[in-house]
Amino acid sequence: MKRISIKQSLVIIVSVAFLAIEFSACHKTNSNQNLQTEMIAELGRKLFFDSSLSNPGGQSCATCHSPSTAFSDPFHNIVSPGISPGLFGNRNAPTAMYAKFNPPLHYSIPDSAYVGGLFLDGRVNTLEEQAQKPFLNPLEMGNTDATMLVTKLQSSINYNFYIQIYGPVTDVNTAFSNIANAIATFERSDTLNAFTSKYDYYLKGQATLTPSELRGLNLFNDTLKAMCVNCHLTSPDPASGKILFTDFSYENDGVPPNPYNPYYTIPASYNPLGHSYIDLGLGDFINDSDNYGTFRTPTLRNVALSGPYFHNGCFGTLEEVVHFYNTRDSSGSGFAIPEYAATIDHAETGNQHLSAQDEADIVAFLKTLTDGYQP
Repeated sequence: MKRISIKQSLVIIVSVAFLAIEFSACHKTNSNQNLQTEMIAELGRKLFFDSSLSNPGGQSCATCHSPSTAFSDPFHNIVSPGISPGLFGNRNAPTAMYAKFNPPLHYSIPDSAYVGGLFLDGRVNTLEEQAQKPFLNPLEMGNTDATMLVTKLQSSINYNFYIQIYGPVTDVNTAFSNIANAIATFERSDTLNAFTSKYDYYLKGQATLTPSELRGLNLFNDTLKAMCVNCHLTSPDPASGKILFTDFSYENDGVPPNPYNPYYTIPASYNPLGHSYIDLGLGDFINDSDNYGTFRTPTLRNVALSGPYFHNGCFGTLEEVVHFYNTRDSSGSGFAIPEYAATIDHAETGNQHLSAQDEADIVAFLKTLTDGYQP
């Protein structure tokens, strides 16, 4: 056996010592970074629930995106009321959960379609951009500009915590970006991305689906019959490896206008078209008539909690939604004419020939996607 010299031994000892120091420094750096991220997420949580940041005070992000309803409207409003009496947005408040997985809006050449983006029309690409919009929307939180918002922050009970992380406000635009960064960091946390549904535990072998839920899953995955999976994927997302129940694509599902949408009756200065208003979705944002009336396919995670459904809240229950998809195009369906007809997807929805039992089974499966299941 070859002997190691004293010189070689010293080299080995020194090398090991340096490696230990590097590992310790790296571990300490990672720990500090994790602690900083946790602090920013906690500030974001506080700001998300801070009702002093609207104009006038009284409305927070959580007013329209409550944990009790999977971060959607806590009262299941068609569209959420703004802080100013009589003002409403034009769209139903979607769940904010799992939004961190949305890719930026882009045109997918393989799919020959637009994919990704945030809001239902894809008009922003990051959670930071999304977090800023409601603060300055007169139909939502009503601040006239970033200066007004930042002034409210400086009077908030959360300002001292803000200072601990970002320091005192010296520039309005930087502070506005910091507010958005904190909220976005909270939205990227496990709180909004739990993956704790019965279906998740079923995949891990820790839960058993009922016969109805299992039939619903099989129908959901049937690419020729119910065809739900054609847009609401049950395969892992290539970017994240997570099952997200969306392909982030844009579709016109042919939903009718909702005559009860209060947006139709707000002052003409905000909606000059009144009841004639048509929400053109992505097509309006990108100025492309081929995409008029299309909206981003949402995740179905926690869908049982987040009704009413579609961009205008036209259906209040999952049973209505599944029946609509099944029978929209069939003779005598009884559904009103669509809000925008020219771009409706007739290939994968509208006449699925599902039985009443099939519909009930699909709904049963959808209810297994609610987080917080205890195996």
